Amino acid sequence: MKKDLVNIKDLSNDEILKLFDIADEMSRAVEKKERLDLCKNNILATLFYEASTRTRLSFESAMFRLGGSVLGFSSTEGSSVSKGETLADTIRTVANYSDVIAIRHPNEGSARVASQYSSVPVINGGDGGHQHPTQTLLDLYTILKEKGSLSSLTILISGDLKFGRTTHSLAISLARFGAKMCFASPPGLEMPEYILRTLREEFNNFPQEGTNIRDFIHQVDAIYVTRVQRERLGEMEYLKYRDAYVLSSEVMKSAKHETIVLHPLPRVNEISRDVDKDPRALYFKQAFNGVPIRMALIATLLGKV
Repeated sequence: MKKDLVNIKDLSNDEILKLFDIADEMSRAVEKKERLDLCKNNILATLFYEASTRTRLSFESAMFRLGGSVLGFSSTEGSSVSKGETLADTIRTVANYSDVIAIRHPNEGSARVASQYSSVPVINGGDGGHQHPTQTLLDLYTILKEKGSLSSLTILISGDLKFGRTTHSLAISLARFGAKMCFASPPGLEMPEYILRTLREEFNNFPQEGTNIRDFIHQVDAIYVTRVQRERLGEMEYLKYRDAYVLSSEVMKSAKHETIVLHPLPRVNEISRDVDKDPRALYFKQAFNGVPIRMALIATLLGKV
């Protein structure tokens, strides 16, 4: 029976930790520039209905490093989608050409729909403002590698928490592992109530909420910064929120010496360039971790490990 990754809840904590062990092996291979042959006869289809750089390219890099091949599209222009083809028909067709599908789509719930029509495993590469489980896996992996634990930490998640799908998956996962959380967002971009309700009812987790990073920065072990989602807001709304939070070197002076800074990227202006020089800024290392994590996931879903 095929297994999909549509929601981070599709994986148990034990399955996540097992993926991390596999990712450790994959990471060593990547660092040595080794090309593995685990998936040499397999094809990954990347169906990206929305813009992407890191997610799409890291999926493709992961498959190439596993010895497999890649096909797909990075824009609906030039595909049959532009002719009006339904998601269901596209998935049915592409599943005939590939062994695993990674999809990004602007509509919430689209990845679940894709999984229902696909005969091969489907991986959610982001569905609207809902979920981004593979980003969460690399986020958790980065935190665990740097801090040595997930359960004994306090994490500050800041920025656009309403539309930032990475924050939704991450909050649920951190709660599952027992971490404490603080949320800092501009009024109007708070964490959705359904996420807060899930945290309370399923995990007995009650994050602190506020509107100012400075209220929490001194007490946290990691800061997870997100951009304002321009593509999900009107232009006037975007301009209102754009400069709400900027993490600068000055603000970082209030953080603990060992506090790490993460960002799913792309960055716009919510982290000042001067923070890049801070050894606690790990967002580019975080992006690197996307390759071994997705290698581990693809190989697992295809039954190669």
